[in-house]
Amino acid sequence: MQASAGPERRRAREGRLAILLAAVAWSTAGLGQRGLEATAVTQVAGRAFFAALALFALVLAMERRGTVRAFLGMGRSGLAMTVFLAISSGAFLLALNHTSVANVLFMQAAAPMMAALLGWVLISEPVDGRTWAALLLAGAGVAVMAAGSLDAGIGAVGLPLLMTASFAMVIVIARHRRDVSMMPATCASQVLVVVVCAPFVTLGSVGGGDWAILAALGVGQMGLGLAFLTIGARLIPPAQVAIISLLEVVLGPLWVWLAYDERPSAATLAGGAIVVAAVVVQAVGVPGSRAVTSEAHV
Repeated sequence: MQASAGPERRRAREGRLAILLAAVAWSTAGLGQRGLEATAVTQVAGRAFFAALALFALVLAMERRGTVRAFLGMGRSGLAMTVFLAISSGAFLLALNHTSVANVLFMQAAAPMMAALLGWVLISEPVDGRTWAALLLAGAGVAVMAAGSLDAGIGAVGLPLLMTASFAMVIVIARHRRDVSMMPATCASQVLVVVVCAPFVTLGSVGGGDWAILAALGVGQMGLGLAFLTIGARLIPPAQVAIISLLEVVLGPLWVWLAYDERPSAATLAGGAIVVAAVVVQAVGVPGSRAVTSEAHV
């Protein structure tokens, strides 16, 4: 027993470090987007292009000779994941063009609770008392943030909500079709984003440093983040993955505050704090469940 304790602790440390690095990578999305000059749709397509390349390389490294089979074996559930991930990913970057980084990230953090509600409505998935409490908390937090964003226009409210709802659908599908690998679907979703956005891309709007930023967002923020997540999620319990991943919500607004003096509104901070509390309530209450944060990221 004692002999195995050392390796177990080492694996746990490595797992926590991997999730920590994943959260740091994800948190750079807003910082990168704020440095772009390209049009919003061009930003979405550019990040998706580089993300598709990085994710395909990751799938290739994981599946090797089974790569083609992994994509062909996604089935209807995998295709549904692909579509909802594409919507969520595109809406995420578009939302950053309309509202604060903090507002987008706090809203995204509510996706697991929204997934619980959708699972209950669509497929009669049981919801326990603790999860209902988390749902009520998250709903209150989202309402506070949405009310504080109304003055910024419909995009500041609608896009973050669309992002969160579509990502929640991904979580619902992933929970009930665990035989479907998320990695090929995530890669395919970025290809779909490129295809849909391609007719509306304005290459002339791309600034001198935009290509480097877009590559960093696609390869680093998405690709590297998912790589670290894939490693860490295998080494530590799902609840720890969920809690450590919340670091993204803290760091994302911090980076843009330090670099661009972007200060979240009082409503965003208040609503975000409520949403984070809801995530903690749900995560600590279901230590044996599959971590939704281990499935994908936008």
